[in-house]
This record gives sequence, structure tokens and C-alpha cells, in this order.
Amino acid sequence: MWHRWVAWWQKRRLIDSQRQAHMTFGRTTLGNRLKQTGLAFRRQLWIWSTLAVLLLAAIGIGIMWSIQSTMENNLRSELTTVLNLERFLVEKWLAKQESTAMTLANDADLRSVVSALLEAPAASAPSKGEQAIAKDTSDLLVKLARQLGPTISMNDYAGFVLTDRSNAVRASSNPELVGRTVEQYEPILRRVLAGEAAVCPPFPSVAPIADEKGRVQTGVTTMFVSVPIRDNDFQVVAALSLRIRPEREFTQLMHQGRMGESGETYAFDRFGNMLSNSRFENDLILLGLVPDREEPSSILNLQIRDPGGNMLLGFRPKQRRAELPLTKSIVQAVAGNSGADLEGYRDYRGAPVVGAWTWLDRYQFGLVTEIDYDEAFRPLTILKRAFYALFGLVALCSLAIFVFTLVVSRLQREAREAAIAAKHLGQYRLEELLGEGAMGIVYRGHHAMLRRPAAIKLLHSQKVNETSIARFEHEVQITCQLNNPHTVAIYDYGRTPEGVFYYAMEYLDGIDLQELVDRYGPQPDARVARILDQLCSSLFEAHAMGLVHRDIKPANIMLNRRGGEPDFVKLLDFGLVRALDESKRSSVNDGMAGTPLYMSPESIQTPDMIDARSDLYAVGAVGYFLLTGSPVFEAKTLAELCQQHIDAIPLTPSQQLGRVVHPDLEHAILACLEKNRAKRPQTARDLAAKLHKLITSDAWSVTDADAWWGRHEREVKTRERPKEDANMTSLIESSTESQSTQTLPFDQTLVHVDSPKQS
Repeated sequence: MWHRWVAWWQKRRLIDSQRQAHMTFGRTTLGNRLKQTGLAFRRQLWIWSTLAVLLLAAIGIGIMWSIQSTMENNLRSELTTVLNLERFLVEKWLAKQESTAMTLANDADLRSVVSALLEAPAASAPSKGEQAIAKDTSDLLVKLARQLGPTISMNDYAGFVLTDRSNAVRASSNPELVGRTVEQYEPILRRVLAGEAAVCPPFPSVAPIADEKGRVQTGVTTMFVSVPIRDNDFQVVAALSLRIRPEREFTQLMHQGRMGESGETYAFDRFGNMLSNSRFENDLILLGLVPDREEPSSILNLQIRDPGGNMLLGFRPKQRRAELPLTKSIVQAVAGNSGADLEGYRDYRGAPVVGAWTWLDRYQFGLVTEIDYDEAFRPLTILKRAFYALFGLVALCSLAIFVFTLVVSRLQREAREAAIAAKHLGQYRLEELLGEGAMGIVYRGHHAMLRRPAAIKLLHSQKVNETSIARFEHEVQITCQLNNPHTVAIYDYGRTPEGVFYYAMEYLDGIDLQELVDRYGPQPDARVARILDQLCSSLFEAHAMGLVHRDIKPANIMLNRRGGEPDFVKLLDFGLVRALDESKRSSVNDGMAGTPLYMSPESIQTPDMIDARSDLYAVGAVGYFLLTGSPVFEAKTLAELCQQHIDAIPLTPSQQLGRVVHPDLEHAILACLEKNRAKRPQTARDLAAKLHKLITSDAWSVTDADAWWGRHEREVKTRERPKEDANMTSLIESSTESQSTQTLPFDQTLVHVDSPKQS
């Protein structure tokens, strides 16, 4: 029971630690992105100008949308207010006409005369026997005219018509109508004979009447207010209609609804005929929409239809006017829908307008208030033009800055290339190219004054960016803190006036362990132990300073002949080193990083929880490779390889070689390869202690090492160097970005998950 509880407690601690690791990774990743973004903003001026353009565009669009919305609301309110006021005035005027006529119709004397007139024979051409009756009827007509005269004169009516219940005209100020039945009067008379007062919309006269100029003719625009006349039993016996001149008060009322330079209010019937004068009658004459007369009038002469294009700009429809559709406002109003449109539609001229409309069902005509779209939104148009001008100016400035940045960048790159081509970097002279990678180049050179040989590493002139510079500086700053003789020494770091970043380190003319095994096969046990002991010496100093190398592999370990001492080990490539103290940690190398063939289980599962023991796992993998000539695990895919590091048990070196390996060395290597960090050596010095017995033996003495170097030193130093020399491969890789994770062999694959991808 106790053991189960302990196992459960340990499992919970592991889960909690993993959760904490992921939380730290998330915070680190966010901090990394923010820092990189800040660096980019500080260095790339064109980004600020682009952001300014985008910000200005967003602000401008927001302001214009807000202003347009406010203007539309105000315009809608203004159009609706004008229309409602116009409707109120019209309805009040119509009600006044009905009230005046009704008062007249209720006069007792008038009703008496009308009653007598209705009882008299209908007017016609009298015969000789009927002359006395005609004379009586004539007297009644005169008497009726006297009764109506004051009201007609006072209210500026143009005449009257009296009809009986059969719609026959019994009396009229126009004698030609007497005795006739006029079809145009029937709709309004039907309502009047039903007992209500009514005002009919304007219509063309059927009988000759005088127009405004006094010319008597038919087709003159007229309208009537009609009221019922009742007998003593209060029954409707006749209809009295008073003729109104619509071009006077009715049209003048429409003129009250004119806004600005193009606003107008007009009346229309259900067929789309205009019932009042248009504001643009002169334009309509030129467009051929109304007859060109001495006194042009739109009333009943203009159909309010959409021509399909702006006729003011020269458009002419291909159809007859009667075949064109009614404008949007007319269609909506006739359908009984009061409303407004601020998106814009074409009026009877084809000009874009905004408007509001309503329908007066009692009087069977509608009202619409419209104003040209351009005038309605003129302030917004001015604002848009100003904004577009400002936006264009800022965009041009942004483009100029961007072009200037490109030119400067190109000039800087050319200057860097020229400096490199001149093979002169500060106090250093460049000689032979040792290696070249995706981001860095390594030359052999020497100090101009000291004449001391050096390996000079510099960034590619075309790959200089914030990330590469930060990683480059990080590598120099870390490496120069280490003083162990088995750690590559940094001499100098600088930046030329042309912007070439470089640093100089001691020149190593030996062979890296990867090439050692590739060329000469598995190494003797004692030699492997001595190499690992020196490697532990370098790592112990780094670990004591709180640094983890994270990329221990054969290609990063150089075997040299230094100061007369053979098999002298130098540890390279601190480009991926990581500080365990978060306050000292760099943001450029956080996340999972390393070479898959030599990565510890925790560096794969929880990369934020690695420590010195993770490096010791890689040391064991390097020792395994030196002994056997093969990596600890081999796989076809990266995922499979990582999984093997996490849970697979490796073959012992003895099993892999088919011979007995020194027990102390084999035990030390397998101890380093333990999945559980607690079972590994806890420090590099502890690992060296495990190798002590074999190191102090004479199995691989200085004499043996001298003999080996005596046989092979010339071919090591004079061999043809590959594009990425083994001496400098890892130094170059430290400044490169992540290689393809599917590239084999895995010992040449550098994984750095959290690095931003470079072009």
C-alpha cells in the first residue's frame, strides 16, 4: 500500500512538472515573439509608415462611416420633416376647401334655390310653348349664381358645377356643360352623393375654360372641391363642385418643400402623372420631357418614370416614356408604403437623388420630397476627397520610405560584400574559406599586427537580420565567458563600418569526432575515455556557470594536437547554449533544440526542463558512437528516432561491436543513456570519475597518441576541405535556422523548434 502511494505521488509530481514546463514554454514563446517584434519595429522604419497608413485608413474609414451614418440620419430626419410639414399644409388646405364648400352647401337659401332648380325641367333648347318654363329656369340659374358669387370671389374659385343624382349637370358657370354627363366627374361625384366632401386631384378640363392667361380652351388643368347638398329630409339630392386653379395655391404649397439648390416636393397620382409644377421646368423643356410652350407647365404633362440613366449627362432612353418603369418613390407610395431612401435612386430626369414619400389615400394622390444625391452628401464628398488626398500622401511617403529602406539595405549589403571581397575585417585579414552554411561563413585568417592565425566567423551579407544578429551575439557572449582549455577560445568580436558582424576564435587544424570515426572507424576504449574526460572538463565549467550546451555531438568536438600534446579536445558551438537562470536566459534559443541523434528524452518531451544531465546524455551518445561507429538509435523517420530516445533500451556497446568493451567505460556510457535523469551521473565531474580507472591505464598512452598523430597529422591537415569543414560545421550551424526534420542522416540535422523561419 505504501509503495502504491509513493508511486502515485511521484506520478503526480511528474505531471505537474510537465504542466509547468508547458506554461513556461508558452510564456517564453510569447516573450520571444514580442521581443522580436519590437526589434523589427525599431529597425524597419517602413513598418511604421505602413502601420501609419493602415491606422489612418482604419481611422478614416471609421470616421467617414460615423459621419455618413450621422448625415444619413440627419438627412432622413430632414426629408421626413419637410415631407410631413408639406403633407400637413396640403391636408390643411384641402380641409379648408372642403369646409368652405360645405358651409356654402348648408346655406338655407342656396338649398332652396337648388331644390327649385332640381324640380324645374332640365335645361335644353326651349320651344315656343316652353318659353315661360325656360324663363323660370333662367331666373333660378341667375339666383344660384348670385348665391355662389361671394364665396367664389372670396376664395378665388374659377367657377362651379351643380349635378343631380344622375350625374347630369343642372347648372354651371360654363354653359356648355349644362345638360351633359361628364365621365371625369363620376369618381368624385360617387363619393359626394354618398354624403362626404371630397377634393379631386388635378385633371384636364373637358370643356373650354379660361387658363391663367384668359385663353379659353379645353385641356386646361383644373380640380374641384365637391360637397353634397341635402333637402329638408337631409337626403343628398345634388352635388356642388367649385373649380380650383391648381397652379395657384396647390402648386405654391409644393414650393414650400424645396431644400437647397436641387430639393423639391411635388404631387403625383397613381398613374405617375405629376400634379404640381416641377422645379426644373426649363431643364425638362431642353430634355424634351415637357412641351415647349410660352408658359410651360409640368402639371399633367410629365410622367414620373425612370429613364434608366442620367439624362442631364446626355443619356437618352431607347424606349417610349410610357414604357419606362415608374421611379422607386412613386412605386412605393402608390403601393401605400411611406418611407425614405438614402442609398440613392434615379428621379424622372435620371439624376441620382435621395427622397422620402407618402400617399394620401383620402385624396388619391401622393407627395414626394427629393434632393440630388451629390448635394445631399456634398460635405461627406469633400471629407472623402480630403481623406483620400491625405491617405494618398501618407501612402506615397510610406512607399518612399519602403523604397529608401530597400535602397539602403541593398547598399549596405553591397558594402558588406565588398568588405568581405576585400578580405579585410577590422584588424583581421581573411585567407582561406573553411566552411559556409545557410547563415554564416568561416574563414581562416590572422590578426594584422599579431600575425596570430584565427578562425573568423561572420554572417552572410544577405542574411543579416534581427534574429541572426541576436543569435550571433549570444554565441559570442556565452563562449567568451568560458576559460576552460578544452573550450574553443574567442579572441575578438566586432562589426565593421559596412555592417559585417564577425568574431575571431582560435584556429583549430585538427579533426572532429564525426570525421574521425567516418575515416578511421571505431576508436579504442582508452582513447574514447580520454576524449570524454576532456569533454567533461569543458562541460563542468559551463554547467557550473548555469549553462547547458544542448548540442553535444561528434561534429562539435575537435581533436587536435595543441602545444605538443596529442588528442587535445576542443568543444565548439555554443550557439544553442541555454542559461538555467531565467533572468540570464536569452530569447533567441528557447524551445526544443539540438541534433536528434544525440538529444535526451527530456529535451524532446519537456525542453524547458533540461539541465546539465541532458548534456551528459549526449556525452554518452557521443561515447557510444566513438566506440561502436554507430549512433545509439537509428530510425527511418524523426518521430521514430525521438520515440526511441524516450522509451527504447539501447544495445550495449559490447553487443553492438561483438566484443568485450572495458566494463568501466561501458557502465559509464550506459549510465549517461539512462532515461531517468536521477540515474545518470549528476555532474560532468561524476562522469569523469567513472572513467578514471581506464584513463589512468596505459591502454592509450601519450606515446600511442603521438604515434597516431605522426601517422595521420599530414593527411588531417592537408585533406580537401568540404564546403562545411568539420572544424567549423557546428559553428556555422549555430547561426542557421532549423533544417528539414525529415532529412537524413540525423547526425547532420539541427532541430530548433522555436526559431522563426528564415527565407
